Amino acid sequence: MSKRKAPQNESPNQDFVDFLIELANYEKNVTRALFKHNAYRKAASIIAKHPTRLKSGDEAKKLDGVGDKIGKKIDEFIATGKLEKLEKIRKDDTTESINLMTRVSGIGPAAARKLFDDGIKTIEDLRKNTDKLNHHQKIGLKHFEDFEQRIPRPEMEKLESFILGEVQNVDENYTATICGSYRRGAASSGDIDILLTHPDFKAEDGKKPALLHALVKQLEKSKFVTDTISLGDTKFMGVCQLAKENEEDTDNLFRRIDIRLIPSDQYYCGTLYFTGSDLFNKNMRAIALENGFTLNEYTIRPLGSTGVPGEPLPVSSEKDVFDIIGMEYKKPSERSM
Repeated sequence: MSKRKAPQNESPNQDFVDFLIELANYEKNVTRALFKHNAYRKAASIIAKHPTRLKSGDEAKKLDGVGDKIGKKIDEFIATGKLEKLEKIRKDDTTESINLMTRVSGIGPAAARKLFDDGIKTIEDLRKNTDKLNHHQKIGLKHFEDFEQRIPRPEMEKLESFILGEVQNVDENYTATICGSYRRGAASSGDIDILLTHPDFKAEDGKKPALLHALVKQLEKSKFVTDTISLGDTKFMGVCQLAKENEEDTDNLFRRIDIRLIPSDQYYCGTLYFTGSDLFNKNMRAIALENGFTLNEYTIRPLGSTGVPGEPLPVSSEKDVFDIIGMEYKKPSERSM
């Protein structure tokens, strides 16, 4: 959900990771080549976790997810300290402007391109042309500098404590989990992603928006939620801020928060999916298919001989899903790939 830059990791290959992420952003935001974007992101993730310095493209290609073209780019970077492709990209005003504007919450690549074509190239230009922005984009622009800042884990822990306390104040039967990289143990997060459920809410019941709206109302009442981007039957998107603990406290920035309400019988497939990582989810879905199941953010179902999914299987924990597909259980902290 975040548009922020990824945190800089203590990796012996950080320079390779940086140029791969820069290339990935270019392919996503400018050329719209999502296949290339995904390939660069995957390679960056794998290389970031490699414990020693890569000495050549051939050595890099031994890692899963690093192909011949990326190997050649690593060789070029080792030999020259730069990439010719990136040098050309960086000289292109279009690329720089589009990448900048897509960092504003609510502005995607297509919208950024249209704004650029209208002569809007900087954040200052955006602030002079707010009539061209929708509600979400205006809020993203309003809090642009705050949203650019990662949320340190100690702050995430305070946010979690406050939010879960408010959840219990509304109804002690609610269950809520902060997912994403925070649940995987990351040192910082881009935003706050919460899954919410209630035992009275099952998939067969249809929609029960009152369960979500009651919590949002409580968070607004406590002055924690400061802006609403959107509020539907099952999802809230907005902005929050922790209250200052004292007059000298100036560190509490505005943060992006999403809350998703899901049925209790889909909750654990949901927490599994929204905890991630994306690569871990992709790998797990592939293993499920190999073993005759289809897995998504809602359910796990057996595949019949015709390939048609059967009825959802009962799941009372994330471990149940691992057991069903014959995969060793991985704790959330072991799911970063």
